[in-house]
Amino acid sequence: MPSSSQSRSRLCCRLLLLLLVFHFSGRAVVGGGGKVPALIVFGDSTVDAGNNNFIPTVARGNFPPYGRDFDRGVATGRFSNGRLVTDFLSEAFGLPSSVPAYLDPSYTIDQLATGVSFASGGTGLDDLTAEIASVIPMSQQLEYFREYKARLQLAKGESTANETIAEAVYIFSIGTNDFIVNYFTVPLRRDQYTPPEYVAYLVGLAEAAVRDAYGLGARKMEFTGLAPFGCIPAARTLNQDEPGECNEEYNRLAEMFNAGLQEVVRRLDGELAGARVVFAETYGVVSDIVANPSDYGFDNVEQGCCGTGLIETSVMCGLDEPFTCQDADKYVFFDSVHPSEQTYRILADHIFNTALRVFL
Repeated sequence: MPSSSQSRSRLCCRLLLLLLVFHFSGRAVVGGGGKVPALIVFGDSTVDAGNNNFIPTVARGNFPPYGRDFDRGVATGRFSNGRLVTDFLSEAFGLPSSVPAYLDPSYTIDQLATGVSFASGGTGLDDLTAEIASVIPMSQQLEYFREYKARLQLAKGESTANETIAEAVYIFSIGTNDFIVNYFTVPLRRDQYTPPEYVAYLVGLAEAAVRDAYGLGARKMEFTGLAPFGCIPAARTLNQDEPGECNEEYNRLAEMFNAGLQEVVRRLDGELAGARVVFAETYGVVSDIVANPSDYGFDNVEQGCCGTGLIETSVMCGLDEPFTCQDADKYVFFDSVHPSEQTYRILADHIFNTALRVFL
């Protein structure tokens, strides 16, 4: 039973979040501008701006109904109806309103100089997760970053490029697929690790990724915690114990991962000379949206907008396009796994006004 002080604390946090949502709904946050030269992104489908379009994988979102609310209604490869958290964050920092995919050949290095995403939908911290989905592992994303740095030095000169690399803000958003694509789907890791052991393994990989980015010049890094992925529509559909309800085992693992990650982030923030490393909490925000959707302007939290909303994602979402909802802003999720643009907007507002304030 929560204490009265805990209840008051949760109520205060919720009121603050609702004020942010009310204030910023319909537009992105306006940041200070000028202090952050670029936003550089690593991760999975939550921040993939279209890299998977250029690799041989079925894990793509470059067809309708994805992107229908994006600029000119183009399906860029983002797994949502519109912009992602990192797109809103880029605009909040006074940078372009969307972050381009590194592998998209239509972007020049000059365009990538203010922001770039190396992320790949379906990937995870565990390289096996990327192998299962035939997508880009974190190790390769870091190699692309190394390549990007060299290209930037060639185009802008070493001094300017190094300053951009040092002053840029780096976003890591990754980890959910290690559980839903890998651990609970393929038996290999379950035979090797208990759930707590696998969480510890992933936290160690997260630490290694941050250290590797630091070694390449990153100094301002944010690692986003996991949301309660047991409440995504697909997890509800596949919940055999309580069909239609959130899978609380999944949620407990998300909380366990977040606790371990927070400890690592605190330690790295103290150990890495000249660097700031921060943790972005999203679990509580999404939990409150799921529990009180109408407070945030949502009508539906149990289904995605696409198709039946119960199981469709990626190719299946495209096949069921005729059954897609009319107003995605009323849905917390666009497909059975990925949030809608409106949910991403709320999360971006929260992250920008909490974890990222130290970089303004």
